[in-house]
Amino acid sequence: MRNKALVLTIFLSTILLFSTSGAYADVQGLIITDMTGRQVELSSGAERVIAIGPGALRLCAYFKNVEMIVGIEQMDKGNPLGKPYVIANPSYADLPLIGPGGPNNAPDPEKILAVRPDVIFSTYGDRASADKLQSKTGIPVVAISYGTTAVFDPDSYDSIKLIGQVTGQPERAQAIVDYMEACRRDLYDRTKDIADADKPSVYMGALNMKGAHGIESTQGDYALFNAVNAKNVVDELGRTGSIMIDKEKLIGWNPDIIFLDGGGIEAVQQDYNKNSRYYRVLAAVRNDQVYAQLPYNYYTTNIDTAIANAYYIGKVLYPSEFEDIEPVVKANEIYRFLLGKELYSQMAADFGGYMKVKLD
Repeated sequence: MRNKALVLTIFLSTILLFSTSGAYADVQGLIITDMTGRQVELSSGAERVIAIGPGALRLCAYFKNVEMIVGIEQMDKGNPLGKPYVIANPSYADLPLIGPGGPNNAPDPEKILAVRPDVIFSTYGDRASADKLQSKTGIPVVAISYGTTAVFDPDSYDSIKLIGQVTGQPERAQAIVDYMEACRRDLYDRTKDIADADKPSVYMGALNMKGAHGIESTQGDYALFNAVNAKNVVDELGRTGSIMIDKEKLIGWNPDIIFLDGGGIEAVQQDYNKNSRYYRVLAAVRNDQVYAQLPYNYYTTNIDTAIANAYYIGKVLYPSEFEDIEPVVKANEIYRFLLGKELYSQMAADFGGYMKVKLD
């Protein structure tokens, strides 16, 4: 009987507990498959964490467990402007520096070793980069990803689940993913049955793209417009991602409504001061149908702000379908769930908030 009990114990200990991107736990520790397909073994659940690369710390911040973060990059230690995850966690500024951060700066193994993390979550590079850093530090490196879209990307969901699994917080991870998916479904369900003939044409300008730009900076297949099934005039180009259009093209499209990203409004205003005649040709400008959204692309996507923007865009485009939504209240709900604080007022103070834009 004793031998049978021992065999049963070993068998039960090796059963897969749960799976995210092929991840599993066994009696010797946790073995996961990260977002590059690498298998990474951890001796135990990670309690001391660092996050390196664009957006890595943000995904960790959604767990609202500030104690697990033991070091921070200069990119996140400096100015918190436009980064709700840093604004919500002022204690990050007191953490030891683990490197410069930024897309073109390699991690600093010596500074990483100094803070003794159990695991490194990284959005840097490819498999080879992760293997190299793991080899240099002897610390497990788990590659995570945002995927290719600003919001509601399956890769970001899988990355959140990986963080939860590695840090022993799977319930919070699932709650984050469920909340984001509930927002995606809600936005889609409110707008899926609106006929194209009943939709205003719309354009998004002044989008950040490695810095602030004017009205000609836009995106094709724009994720926030897609979330509410909007009629994006740029989509006729058949292009995806960031685009710098010829400004005359915008006159040809002459959309009913124009949104401007808050990070680029100043550039648009400066251009207006030089050539107001161009802007007065646009029907949206003449009809007072130019609106500002909060900028959300700082050290990659602030998913929280992006979701809040999608609700604001829906409210502007389809007032009756979003009659029950007050954008400021919804933004604060999103910030509160993901980051633990209502942050709209700070973002609005920094960038002007959700409002009509008067170019003059």
